This record gives sequence, C-alpha cells and structure tokens, in this order.
Amino acid sequence: MTVMAPSTDARLTHLEIERIRHARRRSILLFLTDRCPVGCRHCSVDSRADSPTIRDFALFEEIVGWIARDSGFDVVGISGGEPFVERRGLTLACRRLSGAGKRIVVFTSGVWARQTPGPGWIREVLDRCACVYLSTDAFHGSQITDAQFVRAVRAIVAAGPWLVIQGLDDAETAARIDRLLTEALGPDWRRTAEVNLIAPLTNGRGALTFSREARTAGASFGPCTLVRNPMVRYDGTVSACCNESVIMGFGPARLRRRVDSAGDLAAAVGAFHGDPLLRVIGETGFGGLTQHPQLRDLAEEKFGTNCELCWKVLARMPDAGRPDRLVAAMAELQTEDVP
Repeated sequence: MTVMAPSTDARLTHLEIERIRHARRRSILLFLTDRCPVGCRHCSVDSRADSPTIRDFALFEEIVGWIARDSGFDVVGISGGEPFVERRGLTLACRRLSGAGKRIVVFTSGVWARQTPGPGWIREVLDRCACVYLSTDAFHGSQITDAQFVRAVRAIVAAGPWLVIQGLDDAETAARIDRLLTEALGPDWRRTAEVNLIAPLTNGRGALTFSREARTAGASFGPCTLVRNPMVRYDGTVSACCNESVIMGFGPARLRRRVDSAGDLAAAVGAFHGDPLLRVIGETGFGGLTQHPQLRDLAEEKFGTNCELCWKVLARMPDAGRPDRLVAAMAELQTEDVP
C-alpha cells in the first residue's frame, strides 16, 4: 500500500499540539495497549512486556469508528504502553483515523527500529502521522541502543511527520539528544525536529524512582486543561483526563466510565463535558473553586500536584447527578481559556 507523506502544512509541532490540547473537545487520546517491552523503571503507567493488550477487536473497532466519525476531534493522540507492539490495532486505527481526516500523533520509544529498512507496516503508520513523539533517557539505554534510536529518528523524518524528541529535563539527557540528532540528521536537525524536556512523573513505577518535594497551596493552582479532552483505553475504559494514575484505574470513579459500544462512548464523553464541576476545574481553575464554602480549607493546604487537589475536591463534592448549585452557576459563567 502506498501512502502519501503528510504535507508540511499537515505536520504538527509541539506548540501547535499543546494549543489544540488546551481547547475543549478538539483532541482525544487513544491508549492503545498496556504492553511495552522496554521495561524502564520509571514508567508512569507501569507497562511491562506481558501487560494486557487488545482482546476485543470488535469493541476496539467501534471505539475507533466513533472517534473517526466525530467531527469535533481534530487531533488523535495514540499512546500506551508502546503502540508499535500492537500492530493490528495501530494499523487499523491509523488507517481509519487518517482516512477520516484526523491528524494523528503517536508516542513511541523507537523499540521497533531494529533494522534498516524496517517493516513496511511501520512506514505506513509513520506516513499517516502528523507528529511523532520519540522518547529517550538513561532508563531506556538497556533496551534501546544509540544506533536504534538514530534509525528511529531517520525513519520518522523520512516518512514526513514532525518529530518531537521527549526526555527528562537534565543536562545529560539534553546533551545525548543533541548528539544523537546531529548524528542522525546533521547539524540542521531543527528543520525537521525539536526537543521537549519534561519533569519526571511520579506515577506508576516513577513513584519508586522520583519524588516531588515542592508543595503548592491549593488556591495557587490554575485550571487543569487536561479535563478539556477525554482519553479512551483499548478495553473500553473512558476517562475525563489523561492522568497516568487514572489511566491505570486509580482515583475517583467520577473520572472514569466503562463502555461497551460506540453509543456508550458518545454518552460518556458527553457526560464528562457536561459535568459542571469538571468544567470549572478545567476553565475557572482551583483558585476560584477553593473559594467555595465547602472547599475553602483547601485554599491554604499544600499539594504536590493539581491531581492530588482534584481528587480531594471530587471526593468532597456531590456527584454529577446532583450538582452543587454554586458550582453549576460557576460553570455557566466561566469562559474557556484557549491560547
């Protein structure tokens, strides 16, 4: 099968993706598999080589079909686990979604780049992407060699999507990325790629590797833009956000629903977007929300992340079926903050 590489206009940079993710109901994350052979000890979703993956392909096809038909979603992120270990699901999703005009963003470790040239199906997947996030850091080194990383970089750039190298924000990682990109693409690598350095996550196995010492008063947290766009797992679990712990099944039940059909999925996404409390968390933010009489004590309490605060708020407030009047009024008055 011949697939045309995306035009320059169809590619998405990290900044463009972030802008879309900040807009309500413009994007959705498809969590394709829990499985990943890399086994790095800081994995935020605790993925392993023997973790679960797609079993019910009938349901998976319904999920992908609904996303493809929904006109609101412009960008679909595909993550895991390692998406490329789920060949059937990844190729199916990319064909259906790109055929429906969706712009696809795939997150990968590059574990698939074992040889040059690689299998044709991998090139087909890359051809259909608007952007690929390729992650690297010292924790990947035992499974992904420098040569393998360079092959992955070259394969992605040759296929046409924009490339974002993502790694931990430390001097050693930054230097390694610069060296390998120069080796792979030459000194002008910034014409086709960029680097996004991130803070380590303390979810999953990351909780045993990193700690978060900084604590912030609840009133100082702004809106959580992650609740503006949903996440759906391959097994039919839908969540209001893409927090890694929520993806793994932890946290308030209000953030999660189980679906068995495309109709259920549409209803779940609609319910998340219609939940007044989630709208206030996503738009007004915690600064305003902690002025609520039932939440004022949280304004001065210190939290490591806004997720800690969010879970405490959700545990304390009435469920979506009987919304708090003040919260409902705040949801009606708020305006969406889109950069």
